[in-house]
Parts: sequence; C-alpha cells; structure tokens
Amino acid sequence: MRCLLLGFTVTVSLLLMSCSSDIQDYADSTPRFALEEYFQGELSAHGMVQDRSGKVLRRFTVEMVGHWDGNKGTLEEDFVYDDGELQRRVWHIEKTAEGHYIGTADDVVVPAKGQTRGFALNWRYTLAVPVDGKVWEINFNDWMYQLDERRVINRAEMTKWGFKVGEVTLWIERNI
Repeated sequence: MRCLLLGFTVTVSLLLMSCSSDIQDYADSTPRFALEEYFQGELSAHGMVQDRSGKVLRRFTVEMVGHWDGNKGTLEEDFVYDDGELQRRVWHIEKTAEGHYIGTADDVVVPAKGQTRGFALNWRYTLAVPVDGKVWEINFNDWMYQLDERRVINRAEMTKWGFKVGEVTLWIERNI
C-alpha cells in the first residue's frame, strides 16, 4: 500500500510539473514587458473567475492606477464584481534586478515573486481569499502576456494543497 501511495504521489507530481510553462520559453519574444513602464498611469480591466471545471463564478471590472518612482511602484486596483461587491487591493512592487520583481498587498500572505522574459511575466504568490465566510490561503501561478503597448492578457491558476481550485482571466488595457 505504501509503495502504491508513493507511486501515485510521484506520478501526480510529475504531471503537475509537466503542465507548467517556463518563463525562459518567452525570452526572445517582443514586446519586452517592463512592469514599471506598462503599469504607469491609468488602466482598465475586465475579467472573470472560474471554478476548477471552467464554470464562470463571477465577472468583474477593475480600474487601476500605477505610479513608479525609480525601482518602486504602487498599483491601486478597484474591483467591481457583477454582484455589486467592491474590493480594493493596493500592490507595492519593487524591481529587485532586471526582469525581477517582488510585490506585496494587504491580502497577499506570501509575497509575489515575479520574473519577466520577453513579453511575459510570471508571478507566484499566496492570497487570502474569502470563501463562504472563511478565509482560504490560495496559491496563484499568475501569467501576464503583453500583446502591445496597450494590452495585456492575464491568466492565473489558483491551487490549494496542490490541486487546481479555479482560474482568473483578465483583459487589461492602458488608458492612453
């Protein structure tokens, strides 16, 4: 029984690792995604939250304002959900090296560590998410792809205990 359980665990781990993209896959792509350039000024986004089977649970819009001073930035996000709920998140982002970022916010339990290569950004962090009157710590594997100077597609897989629990998809546009 112990061998069977170990074999199952190894198999599941290998499958999960094989599903992950590597940021290096995008090293030669353009445009070059620099958070301090893209998230400067006013932006708008439209998105949705899906459960693990793909069913849309919520839709939302986000108004964002980004400010950068050297290697430190602030991104203010104001969410309006389709059920009328309002939510605000303020990210504090620091560029620690070329293409490397750290981000924090009040509901971010484990700080976001991000890396850019080419037109892609990958953030990984843990967020405190209210669910049915309780707060769950959900892990995010968050990918952003800059299509051009105005548009970014953002897709985040949410996991708990190593299992996919949902996904968030956003379309972000700079208000130029």
